[in-house]
Amino acid sequence: MSGTSLDGLDLAYVEFDYENSLSFKIIMAETIAYSKAWKNILENLVSNSLEELQEIDRKYTAYLASAINDFIKKHHILDLDAVCSHGHTALHQPEKGLTYQIGNQKELSKLTGKTIVCDFRVQDVKHGGQGAPLVPIGDELLFSDYDYCLNLGGFANISVKIDKKRLAFDISPINIVLNYYVSKLGVDYDDNGNLAASGQINKTLLAELNELEFYKLKPPKSLGLEWVREKIIPVIDKHKLSIEDILRTFVEHSAYQIAIEINKSKNASVLITGGGVYNLFLINRLKELTKNKIVIPSKKLIEYKEALIFGLLGVLKLRGENNCLSSVTGAKYDHSSGNIFIP
Repeated sequence: MSGTSLDGLDLAYVEFDYENSLSFKIIMAETIAYSKAWKNILENLVSNSLEELQEIDRKYTAYLASAINDFIKKHHILDLDAVCSHGHTALHQPEKGLTYQIGNQKELSKLTGKTIVCDFRVQDVKHGGQGAPLVPIGDELLFSDYDYCLNLGGFANISVKIDKKRLAFDISPINIVLNYYVSKLGVDYDDNGNLAASGQINKTLLAELNELEFYKLKPPKSLGLEWVREKIIPVIDKHKLSIEDILRTFVEHSAYQIAIEINKSKNASVLITGGGVYNLFLINRLKELTKNKIVIPSKKLIEYKEALIFGLLGVLKLRGENNCLSSVTGAKYDHSSGNIFIP
């Protein structure tokens, strides 16, 4: 799994058990940080032509294969049914019928010598869906004990079951914006949210962010890097604030938008995963804005829940079972998405 926050490439070796009820075990997992060169390429994917993207796709597929092979060798993995890969989103404009994730080439199977299950989003968009979010099938099958499953990555997204239907959608950007601005100070992320905590809220900017049209839309809805660059960055930059004040204001904005969603139920449990969990200032603001129970799980689950669930999507595809929920993506019907490549 590689997400929009560009933390790195997440690899997880996972076992699924179908004997009684579906269960899982994360046996081994690690994140491989991107080099500066790769991070620069991935940050600017939307600026490339289709031809340039296809060349990057070829190189990224080779990079993925090398990382997968190294992971298998390093951890002495012998029992492996399939490698399930999300790739990295290069283009996501479902309203135009477009979504493109690099690293989903058939070549990945040849280079690893393994069965590959990948490219989970394209089919859903063809069926009229958003192609996102896809993780809620895992929330439904693996984490149904929680009222809300909230992921804090590049974007904050949430899933919840209402009237026997699983609903899920992107709430707002988080790390994709925070990391963009904190990088101007020469660091990769705001440790514990300390920089944001030292800033002041700009009420004018906060009001402008909260008034963006996206927040008035009803699900299904999803966000991408293009939207952030078009709708968020220009709004922030015109105010010419200090980085600390930008971070403080944007944390408040994100926490406010998340609280709106999780406060729709009372006495609810909220499972939170993703890198944003480590932004203690953000988490504390959420706790202050809700009376619901915030649950922070184990480190492995915080960091590798998405990789775990994309593994599950691959397993469901191999079993011929639905892995995309129309109630979540807005597709015409539930379906089993992805490509299977055999070496």
